[in-house]
Amino acid sequence: MSGFDDFNDEPIHRLADPKEIDARESLRRFFAANRERVFFSRQLEVHNENELFHWITNRAIRGLEGEGYIKSEWRRLSTDTSIKLVWHKSYRFYKRSAAQLVRLVEEYSAPIMGATLGLHGEMMVLEAFARNKFLVGGRNASEYDGKIWRATGHDLDFILERDGIAYGVEIKNTLGYMDKKEFDIKIQICQFFGIRPLFVVRMMPRTWIYELNQAGGFALILKYQLYPWSHHELAKRVAKELGLPVDAPKSIEEGTMMRFLRWHREIL
Repeated sequence: MSGFDDFNDEPIHRLADPKEIDARESLRRFFAANRERVFFSRQLEVHNENELFHWITNRAIRGLEGEGYIKSEWRRLSTDTSIKLVWHKSYRFYKRSAAQLVRLVEEYSAPIMGATLGLHGEMMVLEAFARNKFLVGGRNASEYDGKIWRATGHDLDFILERDGIAYGVEIKNTLGYMDKKEFDIKIQICQFFGIRPLFVVRMMPRTWIYELNQAGGFALILKYQLYPWSHHELAKRVAKELGLPVDAPKSIEEGTMMRFLRWHREIL
């Protein structure tokens, strides 16, 4: 399964729910207004995430594809992953646009870039919490307070502590949602350790945020994928040409941290 099209294993022939039908009509209008542009599935999922879950947008795209309203093509990237390109059925000379899009996607999704973004996200988050007097109680932690998690091969990115409260922290500096199974396991690990789960992510479905709150945890939503300052020109191109929420700030803003700190103080 590609990192650019996460929901392709779902059956195509299924009864569409009302939200999916609305999404299909919204996308139909979008493609009609952008008849000479090429897009890819993850791009459209992110574009519509304020109103629609990523998987709803993905189903709507596949529905329009099944109707013949849009055309699609899988492209193999140099990273050995695949990307689904989609465009309005009337766009005959799409190949140049498709090639330009693929070149930019390959640039920001190169393996070294993916590793860089993951590490950079962790370091930015760690610096922001250290700035607010949180202490590191563990890193890549599968053990805490005498307990060892052995049920799966997972661990927690960090364990952070302040004011007598410990948090199991998971950081995802990605455009797409994290894997739901991994999300559930990380909450289980925190419950096993007796600590609160804290997810610092670009975006998360509202239903997952509710589950997290019910488990005594918090989702710190960054909204932007964080690029290193050294890559700020690439971030600008990705934001401008693809309309994706990426940025290269030098630090996480205090206003973002205050959302979590207010909640932290409420549970003391």
